[in-house]
Amino acid sequence: MSDLRKEIEKRRTFAIISHPDAGKTTLTEKFLLYGGAINLAGSVKGKATARHAVSDWMEIEKQRGISVTSSVLQFNYAGKCVNILDTPGHQDFSEDTYRTLMAADSAVMVIDASKGVEAQTRKLFKVCVMRHIPIFTFINKMDRDANDTFELLDDIENELGIATYPVNWPIGSGKEFKGVYDRHTRKVMTFADTLKGTKEGSEKIIDIDDPALIDEIGEEKKSILDDEIELLDGASAEFDMELVTKGELSPVFFGSALTNFGVETFLQHFLKMTYAPMARKSDIGMIDPFQEDFSAFVFKIQANMNKNHRDRIAFMRICSGKFTAGMEVFHVQLSQPQQMMADERKMVEEAYAGDIIGIFDPGIFSIGDTLTTAKDKFQFEGIPTFAPEHFARVRLIDSMKRKQFVKGVTQIAQEGAIQIFQEYKGGMEEIIVGVVGVLQFDVLRFRLENEYNVEIRLENLPYEHIRWIENKDEVDVDALTGTSDMKKVIDMKGNPLLLFVNAWSVGMTLDRNEGLVLSEFSKN
Repeated sequence: MSDLRKEIEKRRTFAIISHPDAGKTTLTEKFLLYGGAINLAGSVKGKATARHAVSDWMEIEKQRGISVTSSVLQFNYAGKCVNILDTPGHQDFSEDTYRTLMAADSAVMVIDASKGVEAQTRKLFKVCVMRHIPIFTFINKMDRDANDTFELLDDIENELGIATYPVNWPIGSGKEFKGVYDRHTRKVMTFADTLKGTKEGSEKIIDIDDPALIDEIGEEKKSILDDEIELLDGASAEFDMELVTKGELSPVFFGSALTNFGVETFLQHFLKMTYAPMARKSDIGMIDPFQEDFSAFVFKIQANMNKNHRDRIAFMRICSGKFTAGMEVFHVQLSQPQQMMADERKMVEEAYAGDIIGIFDPGIFSIGDTLTTAKDKFQFEGIPTFAPEHFARVRLIDSMKRKQFVKGVTQIAQEGAIQIFQEYKGGMEEIIVGVVGVLQFDVLRFRLENEYNVEIRLENLPYEHIRWIENKDEVDVDALTGTSDMKKVIDMKGNPLLLFVNAWSVGMTLDRNEGLVLSEFSKN
């Protein structure tokens, strides 16, 4: 048993969230570099060059340079085994981000120092706060001109409603960036631009009271630093680990992922401040990660990761016990476990609570499924489905390709990227697609062309509100009296739903149909 406990205690699983271009993928690569998982970090900037970032693997991502789906990377550092879940930074993919957060134990928020909290990240960070997991902040791109440091912190506190505690403090920014001051050790780590993409940098560590510091950063910078430290020690929140654990206080770090500065310090502090996997909620109570029975839940399904094979992978988070390749679990026999490093796959022999595994999926998994070897079966709490806010009718251009079209659309819907509906009482001739963010329409069109060789025409529909009929067995759906802007559709599982153009029509429909119960969410 002690071996199992030792392995699980080494695990740290976190998700990285940020605005597109704040440097999340670069930061991820630097972590892997320290963990020895990749030798040379691919700079994300040169999109024309052959070396794309390691964690962006889908074709559209390589072309657009934004992460559209979440990838999973693992490395070892300082005796810990770290799992990083990379998430899409765009608010149109906030649902994918939320699911990924369900599989993480803590989150790292990456913020661009020259921009602060940006509009579309607000939605993603709110999702983070909903989960009540520890949130760590890395303020990136200090090697470019940055906003005032106090303003950046105020921005986080006001926008996200979470207190901040700067663990270190920057000295200057842009060309004037001299390094960071560590508030705990009272030492300054100086910055010099290093070879990009390599581990070594020329960093010196100098005590705050050492006269040599003035030679390094200059008198003006030193006096500004002294004033800021004084202000900070007087004004900022006390460090309280309990609040960090509850997700109410975020430790903040400053650095530059591109030039590799401040990344390792951040990683070291992060590992000290986070815990091994915690117990998870299920319908029979909390499930202890250290129990011998294996259990996991599916939080993501991804098709066509390998261009040469039409395959589907179900990603699951292990919540308790140990997984071994080929083991029998309740719900499905796992035939071919794989550990993901985008593109080049290696088989996993074993994995422990806290790890993320990708399992070959013959089409039987759904998001939110629970797998376990326990005698007393249980179900982890469901992952909510976000209500789509945009709808379009999808028409096939070449009717000879009907089979690929149906397969492609169904496949992409099972991944949870889009939701598909059919006309009530109609067949698959007319498909209505609902998405949380309009960018997902582009992704749908692109993937159908690229992966299934099918061209489609999208026709936007005016509907903005969707409701599931909770008590479909008690009401006669055919006989519902709706409003003129209401449409009846059914989802993939055959459940009846109503679409509305106007929000007030929902209330009117409820008034006109006694006993009808409508809900905004459907839990997987």
